[in-house]
Amino acid sequence: MAEESVPLTFEDQFAEAFAPATADINATYVIISGVFVFLMQAGFCMLTAGSVRARNARGIILKNLMDTCVAALVYFLLGWGLAGLLIGDGNSFIGTSQFALGGLDPTMLYNWFFQFCFAAAACTIVSGALAERATFVSYILYSVLIIGFVYPVVTHWVWSPSGWASAFRSEQADGTFRSLLFGCGAYDFAGSGAVHMVGGVAAFAGAALLGPRMGRFDANGKPVPIPGHNVALAVLGTFILWFGWYGFNPGSTLMVMNGTSAIVARVCVTTTLGGAAGGIMTLFTHVLIQYKTTGKVVWDVMVAANGALAGLVAITAPCATVEPWAAIIIGMCGAWVYLGGSYLNSHILKIDDPVDAIAVHGWAGIWGVLANGLFATEGFVAQTYGTMPGTEDGVRLYGGFYGGGGKLFAAQLVYVLAIIGWVGGLMGMFFFALKMAGLFRVSAEVEAEGCDTSHYGGSVYHGLTPETGAGATAPASKGVFPSKGDAASSSSDSDELERLKAEVADLSSKVDALAKAGTSTV
Repeated sequence: MAEESVPLTFEDQFAEAFAPATADINATYVIISGVFVFLMQAGFCMLTAGSVRARNARGIILKNLMDTCVAALVYFLLGWGLAGLLIGDGNSFIGTSQFALGGLDPTMLYNWFFQFCFAAAACTIVSGALAERATFVSYILYSVLIIGFVYPVVTHWVWSPSGWASAFRSEQADGTFRSLLFGCGAYDFAGSGAVHMVGGVAAFAGAALLGPRMGRFDANGKPVPIPGHNVALAVLGTFILWFGWYGFNPGSTLMVMNGTSAIVARVCVTTTLGGAAGGIMTLFTHVLIQYKTTGKVVWDVMVAANGALAGLVAITAPCATVEPWAAIIIGMCGAWVYLGGSYLNSHILKIDDPVDAIAVHGWAGIWGVLANGLFATEGFVAQTYGTMPGTEDGVRLYGGFYGGGGKLFAAQLVYVLAIIGWVGGLMGMFFFALKMAGLFRVSAEVEAEGCDTSHYGGSVYHGLTPETGAGATAPASKGVFPSKGDAASSSSDSDELERLKAEVADLSSKVDALAKAGTSTV
């Protein structure tokens, strides 16, 4: 006797009828979010171009463009398969299928587009730290390595259901569920670790082995400011990046239907507050440092811009799992981490980073991952990651400040150390090999003249001198931690100022002569 079918409820009928529309809306949402993230490439490009000297701007723009092109091809061929994000294939370390998108459901192609934009962002972070002295060949080669191997492995760890650090508990063949790191896995919702730390650690390894720009440190090892040539471009890049973050973080829900709209809304709020708190705290802290160091009060827009970016980086991992007030605290602390990291890099480790990418993305990224272990709430963790399968109560671990114990923080710390070891070790060996092969750094002659003239077809500003001559704009920041001696302009700036004064005096004398001649005629 055939079993009697149970009639569907109205809610079930409604859900079944609108299932295709729900899938389409979710896909459209992820695609639009991906477009936002893609636009961040323009933000990185403008920020970096404005932060370097005019004689190197054209080359860095080309490198950012090629970053996008390389990312698309390499992530298509290798990166997506090694990441193994959708089906959780492979082992706990790496994915093993869907290379060149083979076997990927055509209705899921939008996920590749979104993840490609993330991969491109991770790679672009490195370019700024190596600006003005790295070769174009080295940039292409390390872009292939990061996008094709280094970055996908980290994303597999944390975002694939089979990754060893993942918070997603996949069911095994015998019906049991895979055990999680410290019983919870690492929470890195949008990539403070997987994206920003990967870029920041790779930038650290590259900048340390590449060495500083000529003239960056004096004979005593004291940092000498080398300001960028265009503050307006750099700040425009900052705003474009912040705009793109509204695809980067909210888009990481990968859907907007199925009850996730509340998460999306919360992520938008925490992202905004984290960036705002970072910018404000960095600016005012820097003013105090300036006043104590030089006796002057300077409101430095470039420092504030980097502080806002540091706040955004810090909130990227915990954006879905923390309260809005906690986002402000995380952003403020991100500002201090950025300032401390910048000082450590330039004054103690003697690492030259023209755009402070290491401090903004590396150091602030570390703080963002760890902050989740402190501030993640029980309710938001459950809403974001779901209940824990294979357990009686389904409760997931949450932040230590809410009574969740220390296991989540331990998982976050192990995840941070793993990224540092993996990315730092692999990229360090690769950059060292490039250095030994003579492929890493341009010659001293090219660096002194400017890479644009030698390798990239001339100045980005047609008809203008490649440095601080006619048409140059106001210089960027003199440095996050200036000393009293930094208040004086560089010798080249002084020479240029004297030349301009002489021209003005000559023009003034000619005007006076013409005026006297006119008076005599009358």
